[in-house]
Amino acid sequence: MAESCLFCRIVGGEIPAEEVFRTEDVLAFRDISPVAPVHVLVVPLVHHDSLSQLEDAELAGKLLLAAVEAARCENLLETGYRVVLNTGRDAGQSVGHIHAHVLGGRALEWPPG
Repeated sequence: MAESCLFCRIVGGEIPAEEVFRTEDVLAFRDISPVAPVHVLVVPLVHHDSLSQLEDAELAGKLLLAAVEAARCENLLETGYRVVLNTGRDAGQSVGHIHAHVLGGRALEWPPG
């Protein structure tokens, strides 16, 4: 755990979050500044700065499957959802801990940025 990392502090229970679910590898919780009616963040419990630094293929797979589970928990499977992984400042990554955004609850526009 990186002591100064916001998401590590959420994972550790130091900062409260509205959890959607937790497994032995990932935590899914509601974003405090949602950009869609449903906006869930999925983070691994172990700190990795970004997708560029994640070399654990098994954890990467668990992160993606957890995004699907978050969509299932939020009843988005039938209507659709978007999974976004921002990597680096120019892509909009604002927290240095890999995380997937699960967005849905309305029709999402394309292109996104």
